Amino acid sequence: MISLLNLRGGRRLIIISTLLTALFIYLVSTVSLQTTSNTSCDPNTRSLYQRDGAKVTDEHEHDTYYLNLNDLNSTTDAVSQNEHLLVLTPLLHTPLDKQQLEHFFNQLDRTTFPNQLISIALLVTDDSDTLLLETLETVVRKWRQRWLNRFHEISVYQRNFELATTAGSSSNANRPYVRSMMARARNFLLSAALRDYHSWVAWVDVDVVEYPPTIFEDLMSADGDVVVPNCLLYREDYAFWGYDRNNWAESDYSLQMQQWMPQDTILMEGYNDFSSGRSLLVDMPTHLGEDYKVPLDGVGATFTLVKSHVHREGANFPSFVYRHQVDAEAFGKVAVAMGFSVYGLPGYKIYHAERQ
Repeated sequence: MISLLNLRGGRRLIIISTLLTALFIYLVSTVSLQTTSNTSCDPNTRSLYQRDGAKVTDEHEHDTYYLNLNDLNSTTDAVSQNEHLLVLTPLLHTPLDKQQLEHFFNQLDRTTFPNQLISIALLVTDDSDTLLLETLETVVRKWRQRWLNRFHEISVYQRNFELATTAGSSSNANRPYVRSMMARARNFLLSAALRDYHSWVAWVDVDVVEYPPTIFEDLMSADGDVVVPNCLLYREDYAFWGYDRNNWAESDYSLQMQQWMPQDTILMEGYNDFSSGRSLLVDMPTHLGEDYKVPLDGVGATFTLVKSHVHREGANFPSFVYRHQVDAEAFGKVAVAMGFSVYGLPGYKIYHAERQ
């Protein structure tokens, strides 16, 4: 009897050991496959991870041809409704170092909006900057390999628009051309990264160095189709210095002035040789509270929250002259012309690094 019990016990141990070994091999192989598929890098591919090899499964992927987008909402209660947010960041100016990129991800990581609902897409616009690609690959691989509190997706796209060289040596004379190429870059990134499950799109400049952790929920609570905070220049003493002058509202004077302008004249706040007479967000009173909102006609793209259906219905970034504007400011005018609400929050302040 003792020998029989020992034999049965030994068999149990063998079976249990075998099962544990098989489970361990399965977990190791699964993690290895995910790591390989998520972090492989090839400058000729559209992202830092391959989707052409082993299929990357996603709970939102489906085989059916029918998709009812009536169920896709952008509400003021996005977190409880599990609404996905897409953060878009075209890297329009270089050089960028590892510290800047890490800070960009750290800022997003510290927001109170759940990471599992945040997708991040970056666009490299200068294919000659191999150092940037290598640095970006290192940083992205680190954030994609996190086990806890991971972002839903991090993608990097590459398309050469030569913006780093053109913008770095630009004068006011060729500034319209630079802005036109910026618009094309934004549209390229938007069309490449927007998925059917994204309810919100946030355009976030990589040089925005400080904003409240609750910024996404705060801007969503404004209940506008397009919402922008007041972007100031970062200073250690936090003195009030306006940065993003592209957030503005037309005035009677500015509208009258535009009537006698040639149709191809582009107005660019901060670069004009004359006053446009517009009401700039950076000049509006800030003491009325962070939730006080004003209607705008033009917006910048340093930090801009957009309900995804606005882009899906055709409001993008004109690379041509539209009502004397181009790029982000023209996007604001297009959105207003289409009947969407565009708001700015004068009292809600964020800070942008001084661009060299």
